[in-house]
Amino acid sequence: MNAAPTCATPELSAFLHAIPKMELHCHLLGTVRKNTFIDLVQRARAPLTLEEIEAFYTRGEKPVGVLRVLRALDQWLLRSSDDLHRITYEYLQDAAAHNVRYAEFFWNPTGTVQCSGMRYETAQAAILAGAADALKDCGIRGRLVPSIDREAPAAAAVEMVEWMLAHRHDEVPGIGIDYRENERPPELFVDAYALARRSGLKTTAHASEFGLPWNNLQTALDVLQVDRIDHGYTVVDNPELARRCADRGIVFTVVPTNSYYLRTLPPERWALDHPIRQMPGLGLRVHPNTDDPTLHHVDPTGAWSKMVCDFGFSIDDLKGFMLNGIDAAWITPAEQAELRRQWSAEFDAQRATHLSTAQA
Repeated sequence: MNAAPTCATPELSAFLHAIPKMELHCHLLGTVRKNTFIDLVQRARAPLTLEEIEAFYTRGEKPVGVLRVLRALDQWLLRSSDDLHRITYEYLQDAAAHNVRYAEFFWNPTGTVQCSGMRYETAQAAILAGAADALKDCGIRGRLVPSIDREAPAAAAVEMVEWMLAHRHDEVPGIGIDYRENERPPELFVDAYALARRSGLKTTAHASEFGLPWNNLQTALDVLQVDRIDHGYTVVDNPELARRCADRGIVFTVVPTNSYYLRTLPPERWALDHPIRQMPGLGLRVHPNTDDPTLHHVDPTGAWSKMVCDFGFSIDDLKGFMLNGIDAAWITPAEQAELRRQWSAEFDAQRATHLSTAQA
């Protein structure tokens, strides 16, 4: 049984900061530092006031969605490859400061190409150059996951995959899909996913996120045939589907700061009723992530802290979540085996260093 919500001790916070981490669910345009956003607004003379920018980066008791910020970046602010290089490098630099060693991060090419005037290959090259510089300077490996904008026509999704295939790169291992699921179910994008699979790309999908039914998750698994699931919370409403996912070892990249549940659950029940708290008890494999860290006011250490302090998971549970992430990463089996060995040893060493016997 999960523990009741509690506050992190300094020792626990130090441990959670020190453990090796990976990010598998983070949106590049949701990582932009506020000062960088202001620089881009001022340079572009975009129709955004400082008050509006401040509101974008304010997360109150009932946080609003972040999609407007992401759309603003594409619509007005990203104008050159240097912009993409900068935000990629800054994201990975910030993640590395929390001992994130490996990241697979999302970017929606459709909006960027349509609004910025940059060609796909130019934008991809800039993002990968930022990742290469972050690897050299910060020791973090960042890999790009182009993501379908489900609010755009299905043909644009196929076009995105075609762009990827025309400019194939080892550090661009697969595709995702995001933005609002309402009225845009996953089956609309079956052609894009089929093309990606035939071409050897890995696949994931945001599904059953905004309180939407488990049907979208089932479609993503059975029709799109994805390798892992982003969010997927309403799986808890279908025990049979949950058992199927558990039996298959599907990893769910969950987001402890997901806005939907902060908005819809009362503050005194939020942590107790959140589906993340229930998922491991159903045999589901989860891995915590930041999603849109600067807009959610969270960092990787904070995301892992919420798994303990809000959802009541144990230190042993956290080690399992870490290993889930390694197994879900789009790296070779040999690389996974080596990370499991190295990171397990590091996790245990950090536990011995920072936590007492009772805490551990």
